[in-house]
Amino acid sequence: MDVKEILKHVDHTLLLQGATWEEIKQICDDAMKYETASVCIAPSYVKQAAEYMGDKMAVCTVIGFPNGYMTTKAKEFETKDALENGASEIDMVINIGWLKDKKYDLIENEIRALKAVCKDKILKVIIETCFLTDEEKIKMCEIVTNAGADYIKTSTGFGGAGATFDDIKLFSQHIGPNVKMKAAGGISSMEDAEKFLELGADRLGTSRIIKIVKNEEATGY
Repeated sequence: MDVKEILKHVDHTLLLQGATWEEIKQICDDAMKYETASVCIAPSYVKQAAEYMGDKMAVCTVIGFPNGYMTTKAKEFETKDALENGASEIDMVINIGWLKDKKYDLIENEIRALKAVCKDKILKVIIETCFLTDEEKIKMCEIVTNAGADYIKTSTGFGGAGATFDDIKLFSQHIGPNVKMKAAGGISSMEDAEKFLELGADRLGTSRIIKIVKNEEATGY
């Protein structure tokens, strides 16, 4: 798989708390130059980034991030605000406590509510795999499928561990045909990126792949 093909699947990500507009602008420039799938940035920068890039690049943002324990109404408001500001992709975090409590209907209803707000815009559901058992991951594959979301996503990158090959393999066995997979967190090499894609992931949430490409260009590799 060549580098350009890998980059088409990358959500070029900067979600650090101290990120400045200059840093956000830089990843926007890089995303446009290297033709990634999107930039994934904090909600407070969505309007500025969308205006800066116009229709040259999709803007993805995060909702209920990173802990997921906000109320559904708060997440709905965040989602509406993000879309009005120019976001075209929404990555929401589930309420992990509800999953631990087996409040499956509440989780499914919340995903449905946010998908209703998103309409034809992409909704990705972050389940934070590092906190879950395999049984809980399988249950979330079922819930995400039933709720009509577009993607199931492994991680926020803030939970202590990121995507694993085993998680993507597990997802692929239990999601419905309407659901794609996003691996995120800790993807630090081209080899790992390619392996995730070969296992069936459609998107990669990473800040490092572009850095690798830029470094290789700079050093002649």
